[in-house]
Amino acid sequence: MADKSFKYIIVGGGVAAGYAAREFAKQGVKPGELTIISKEAVAPYERPALSKAYLFPEGAARLPGFHVCVGSGGEKQLPEWYAEKGISLILSTYIVKADLASKTLVSAAGESFKYEKLVIATGSTVLKLSDFGVQGADSKNIFYLREINDADKIVEALKANKNAKAVVVGGGYIGLELTAVLRMNNIEVNMVYPEPWCMPRIFTEGIAAFYEGYYKKKGVNMIKGTTAVGFDTHPNGEVFLKTAPFREISLSFSALPHRILVSILQVKAVKLKDGRVLEADIVVVGVGAIPLTSLFEGQVETDKRGIKTDAFFKTSAPDVYAVGDVATFPMKMYNDVRRVEHVDHSRKSAEQAVKAIYASEQGKSIDEYDYLPYFYSRAFDLSWQFYGDNKGETVLFGDTDPNSATHKFGQYWIKDGKIVGAFLESGTPEENKALAKVAKVQPAATLDQLSQEGIGFAWKI
Repeated sequence: MADKSFKYIIVGGGVAAGYAAREFAKQGVKPGELTIISKEAVAPYERPALSKAYLFPEGAARLPGFHVCVGSGGEKQLPEWYAEKGISLILSTYIVKADLASKTLVSAAGESFKYEKLVIATGSTVLKLSDFGVQGADSKNIFYLREINDADKIVEALKANKNAKAVVVGGGYIGLELTAVLRMNNIEVNMVYPEPWCMPRIFTEGIAAFYEGYYKKKGVNMIKGTTAVGFDTHPNGEVFLKTAPFREISLSFSALPHRILVSILQVKAVKLKDGRVLEADIVVVGVGAIPLTSLFEGQVETDKRGIKTDAFFKTSAPDVYAVGDVATFPMKMYNDVRRVEHVDHSRKSAEQAVKAIYASEQGKSIDEYDYLPYFYSRAFDLSWQFYGDNKGETVLFGDTDPNSATHKFGQYWIKDGKIVGAFLESGTPEENKALAKVAKVQPAATLDQLSQEGIGFAWKI
């Protein structure tokens, strides 16, 4: 099988790949120079839609409606867009080997792809309960969410289980957003997580108290401080053919393979560490993710479970860049290195890497990546945004009553007398922009001052 050669290859077909392709087009990539190799069957799309509008009971989002780059207000890049730009989309293709020394990628089908410059945009994969040896974790109707085919499975389960009971395992982004859309689908939900409050990666106890109260008002039962340790199952009437040694089904000593019918076991309950058992027709798990870097182990420097890069997302391997979830990069404003799992960074890091590629080819220089951490979420009629760092002392301001009609509130983080982080629920675009500026500028302030002025302080910066 002949090698396929490209000047530039993006491996991975998520958000970062789509935004990198847009930047390549802006920089004047020539037809035939660039390809995207993706294990998914569709062109890059805005992944955040999967845990929100894709699962709505009415007016649900569907492709081609949320291909990149609509999430940032850009043009919708349909497959035709890539064709017009001369960018190849090689879809449903698993890369199983990467030899960075010979600049070669090999697919599961045995195809070889040669490159001059490589952009690693492989993203993350979900952690599964089976990874931790949880009994029954591979039963039917236990779902994870990362790609569009995962979302399709949840959609089918919702159609088949009207007015069902669900357990959501995990209290982070996925847990909170999927719990909201399950309730919108009239599903009874128990939400289980081991931490003392939800979303501990960003929320303080005070912020979390509002969301836990609001979700309770929406009919969600939150169970904190425990974990799922097993699942009760029952045969659902479906069977599949399994190849097994003959000795498994006979007293004969023959080891010849035979096909046997095996019943499919479907989840019916979740067993918790504290002894409780929760009925469940559907289980959705969101307990974290790990970056997909195994293809490159031993070939690039790593740090914080990611591929170490400089401020231009160049790795230690010649002509290899890493962006999005897999990149561990210098966080200029905090003078440290971090790995960030969020769509905003995926978009911006991809653009920075492509700009750096062209700058190096042209003998030019560009500014170092100077990223302001940014996270957001939308669930029910809520919408929050966070900017900066959540370290130091905190001050909560505004209306934190879950039963309030307005529920607008926020929080500042202060370290060494300066504001380093800012959070706002139900802010206007102008207010969110003001908070972002505060987190970037890091003005001096006191807790008393911020407690009294709240969002008003941000308007003065």
